[in-house]
Amino acid sequence: MTADRKTHWDIVYGEKSEAQLSWHQDDPAVSLDLIGLAGVTAESSVIDIGGGTSRLAGALLEKGLRDVTVLDLSQVALDAARDRLGPAGDSVTWIAADITQWTPDRQYDLWHDRAVFHFLVDATERAAYLERLAQGVAIGGHAIIATFAPDGPETCSGLPVARYSPGDLAALLQDRFDLVTHRHHLHQTPWGKGQPFQFSLFCRFR
Repeated sequence: MTADRKTHWDIVYGEKSEAQLSWHQDDPAVSLDLIGLAGVTAESSVIDIGGGTSRLAGALLEKGLRDVTVLDLSQVALDAARDRLGPAGDSVTWIAADITQWTPDRQYDLWHDRAVFHFLVDATERAAYLERLAQGVAIGGHAIIATFAPDGPETCSGLPVARYSPGDLAALLQDRFDLVTHRHHLHQTPWGKGQPFQFSLFCRFR
């Protein structure tokens, strides 16, 4: 499954420009707003799960952060993101891995995911993701998980997705994380189509 999924995303990122990717954002404004509410500073550590070619890492570097990690299944996407950042990309830790199989070797102040969790339609994979989330976020740390909202698309890039409300996510994370706040966001694809997302900010309490 992992090999097939990796091949899928390598092909997507290898064959399409950013303007052809429905999830592309020039400005990750909603994420940055919630990251600010989480109290992230220049000394904080942040990991972007499924970061792909996202502009978030670059935006965090511009804010003075130097402990930034981007994890994605596609090495093609990571290479493109690193090339776009130029020399600044050398300060980012780039990890090519499947989040459901990766083992964190440290904890982060903030875990950000705008791209992965809603693709995990299998309960076993969701459980594996949540285990890594618990391993990778320090107590008192935060997690931002963005997914398609309940009225969002049922597929993305030809793959099925699960849709969530903030309450749905809070129920899944309630053993370790409290829901702090959330945002509804109507993402505009590069070709002007609206896609309803929800962004939820959690704090780990144990």
